[in-house]
Amino acid sequence: MIYLDNNATTAVAPEVLDAMIPFLTGEFGNASSSHSAGIAAREAVMSARENVAKLVGAASTDEIVFTSGGTESDNWAIRGAIAASDKRHIVISTVEHEAVRNMAAVLVSEGCEATRVSVNEEGLLDLDELRSSLRSDTAIVSLMTANNETGVRFPIRDAAAIVHEHSDALFHTDAVNAIGKTPLSVDKDGVDLLSISGHKFHAPKGVGALFIRSGVTLPSLSIGGGQESGRRAGTEAVHQIAGLGAAAKLAFEQPCHEAVSGLRDRLENGILSAISCATVNGSREFRLPNTTNISFENLNGEMIMHLLDEAGICVSTGSACNDAHRRSSATLTAMNIPFSRAMGSIRFSLGRYNTAGEIDHVLEVLPPIIERLQSLAA
Repeated sequence: MIYLDNNATTAVAPEVLDAMIPFLTGEFGNASSSHSAGIAAREAVMSARENVAKLVGAASTDEIVFTSGGTESDNWAIRGAIAASDKRHIVISTVEHEAVRNMAAVLVSEGCEATRVSVNEEGLLDLDELRSSLRSDTAIVSLMTANNETGVRFPIRDAAAIVHEHSDALFHTDAVNAIGKTPLSVDKDGVDLLSISGHKFHAPKGVGALFIRSGVTLPSLSIGGGQESGRRAGTEAVHQIAGLGAAAKLAFEQPCHEAVSGLRDRLENGILSAISCATVNGSREFRLPNTTNISFENLNGEMIMHLLDEAGICVSTGSACNDAHRRSSATLTAMNIPFSRAMGSIRFSLGRYNTAGEIDHVLEVLPPIIERLQSLAA
């Protein structure tokens, strides 16, 4: 299998599995217990917190709270900011992940107001529109670090500066698809809240974290014991947290951004030179090093994906490809990508374990698939 869907999930790294196994076997203590088994578990949690803090550039380990993943972290940041304030206005972008978009929709149904900042045809954020969207009653601005579908990066540092200069709102960024793929620094970027999810950078599914800047208080969504300094009740999943910490350490100590970027460019340039109907969606300058979203004009992305799958190549498509309803993904729609292109969009997202040989094999397999579909459509 050639796996090119690393923005959906990633393989658990060997180093991560090694860190987890002890806490699934002999070292099964509860991190809240005072005996030696509990102390060993607590030390593992503390070590993981240090590694995650280092990866995101946090000033203190106290600013890292472990969660079940990106969705919980996003939900908590946004709903928590509203609950902690008498302000009822939210600002997001038109291309946010469903965890942000749908939470905003729920809050609107409960009486809040939401402003959605647009992007241009390259998926780039309109900072002037962001500035004009801020109000005296804005409680939180939530903008993703990088888009999961196109890989396009937002200028988070500039956006945070605008928010803090022109409002009293908290600034949250969903960094779920950026973590481990590009350097992050919450301190330098002026971020108040940041969400990550372990399974996006070689940790297991079911664990993530929310960075909460010192001085920011969010009401807990989980009521019970005093875990996570009283901010998130529930017995810590030590094996998951240990895995997240190991993945953070791997990403920090052994970054692979340049190597992955080189493979991505090899794939992208090969596709564009071999297939005339191929077009890249989104900025090729401001994006993650591992992602390319390519449309194949007037073809069906679902069919391309399934034929690649039959050839042992895993990719994804963001298009609904439903001619009756003529819908494309929310991201491509927001970018005003024509339906003839959006319906044939394929996301290739690479990772640290991909090889040049795999990329070359994809470049051998894909052109005949496109030719076959074009002949069927003729």
